[in-house]
Formats: sequence, C-alpha cells, structure tokens
Amino acid sequence: MTTDSSDSDTSPEALEVQLQCLRAMTPQERLRRVFAWSDQLRRMSFAAIRRRYPEYSEDQVRLKFIELTYGETLANEVRAWLQEQGQ
Repeated sequence: MTTDSSDSDTSPEALEVQLQCLRAMTPQERLRRVFAWSDQLRRMSFAAIRRRYPEYSEDQVRLKFIELTYGETLANEVRAWLQEQGQ
C-alpha cells in the first residue's frame, strides 16, 4: 500500500510505523480500532459544536452535527420529523 502524506502533519516514517501496526492487527482488532476512532471523532465534533454554540441544547447540538456531517437537507428533515413528534 502506498500512502500520500502531503496533506498530513505526520512524517512519512511515522506513517509507515502506524501502517505496520495496523497491518499487524487482527481484523477484529482493526474493527475495534475503527469504532474507537469513530466514537472519538464524534465526541470531538460534538464538543466543538458546544464550544461554538454554547447556547444550544443537546438536541440542537445533535441537529448541528447532522447538518455538518450529512447536510442541511437531512437536518431539516430531522427537524421537521421532531416537530411532528412534538419534540
């Protein structure tokens, strides 16, 4: 596998070590790692939204996450659905 680290702050040597570590993992370990990274990224995104919009409720934070991640159209559909549900 070749890698292009031109958009990364990780040196090519460090990236190669990371890849070697990933290659040494079992598929289950890699999957666990992906889930952990995904969860960490989601938590960091929510924290950034809370910092940017401290006045937002948790529902508003979730909706902003949906908007930023999946687009305004889906966020508006979720907002409309929540209003229909009386939330």
